[in-house]
Amino acid sequence: MREAGIIAGLSATVDLEVTEADTATACRSGDVPVLSTPRLVALCEEASCAALRGHLGPGQTTVATRVGFDHVGPVAVGERVTAEATLERVEGRRLMFTLSASLRSPRRAGLVGAGRLTRVLVDRDTFLAKTDVVGPG
Repeated sequence: MREAGIIAGLSATVDLEVTEADTATACRSGDVPVLSTPRLVALCEEASCAALRGHLGPGQTTVATRVGFDHVGPVAVGERVTAEATLERVEGRRLMFTLSASLRSPRRAGLVGAGRLTRVLVDRDTFLAKTDVVGPG
């Protein structure tokens, strides 16, 4: 499997304006109406996928295999959070990212969460053949 286009330093950011659907209450991961940890981690995963966009070969994709994340501050409905993922290391098919998420609000700003993510480069069809899922096409 070719990893030539995947190099350390690739990064991307994605933004989210928090809605009721993003809250811990809606995600059933708590009972407070603030950005849920699962939604924040998903936003960081989205940033890691965006960092790899255009760098994967035909039929390739990545899947997350490990996440370590500290959610350190609340984000209210209506506030905007920015997640950033930076590819720190490439070890064969293993891609290690650092993650951060920051609040970008007119009222306040600051770190909301940080962590690490490992993704593995796979052949999409081979990966899906291990399940009952049929890939695109």
